[in-house]
Amino acid sequence: MCGNNMSVPLLAEAVTVSGMEKETAAVIFLHGLGDSGHGWADTLTGIQLPHVKFICPHAPPIPVTLNMNAMMPAWFDLKGLSPDSAEDESGIKKAADNIKAIIEHEVKNGIPPHRIMLGGFSQGGALSLYTALTCQHQLAGVVALSCWLPLHRSFPSASSGHKNIPILQCHGEMDGMIPVRFGGMTAEKLKTIVNPQMITFKTYPGLSHSSCPQEMATVKEFIEKYMPRV
Repeated sequence: MCGNNMSVPLLAEAVTVSGMEKETAAVIFLHGLGDSGHGWADTLTGIQLPHVKFICPHAPPIPVTLNMNAMMPAWFDLKGLSPDSAEDESGIKKAADNIKAIIEHEVKNGIPPHRIMLGGFSQGGALSLYTALTCQHQLAGVVALSCWLPLHRSFPSASSGHKNIPILQCHGEMDGMIPVRFGGMTAEKLKTIVNPQMITFKTYPGLSHSSCPQEMATVKEFIEKYMPRV
C-alpha cells in the first residue's frame, strides 16, 4: 500500500483486515462506545470477502458525560440516549471529518468512493450514518447496526444530496440500550433523506445490544451485493 498513514491520525493505529486478493473495495467499520477496533476486526474476519479490505479504527479516549465524565474511547460525547437528548454537535462534525479523511486516503490510493462502504455498531453506526449522509462522495452504502442518526433535526438540509445510497439498518428487538423503536424512528427519518427503496431495516428477535451470526450473514450479503468482485 502506498501513501502516508501518518497524515490520517485514525489510520495510523487502525486494525486492518486485508483481502486475500487485489483489494478493489473497502469497508470502514466503527466500533461502539468504550470499545476498540479489535473486537470488530475479529467479527468481520468471519465474513471476509477476498476483494474487500476492512478498516477498523479506534476512537480516541474522551470524557463521556453519560458515564459521569469517565474517560473512554468515544467518537463524540454522549449526553443521553433518547431522541431528544442534547447532542455534541461540534464533536460529531469533527468525528465525521476524521472519517472522511480516511475515505479520501483510500480514494487517493485507488479505491473509488463507490467501492467504499461505511459501517458501525451503536455510536459507531450513528457516526457512519452521519458521515455517509454528509459526505461529498456517494459511497457504496452504509451498514448501521443498533444505532440512530445523530443531529437528526438537521436533516434533510444537512445532507449532501446523494439520494441513492443503500443503507442496511439492523437492530436487536431486545436492545435495552438503544431501544428498537429508536431504530425504527431512524429508518423513517432516513426515508425522508434518501430514496426510501434504498433503506432496509431488519430486526432480530431475542437480540440485545449486540450482534449475532444471522445479522452478520445479512451484512456480508449486503457488502457482496453493492461491492461485488470486479
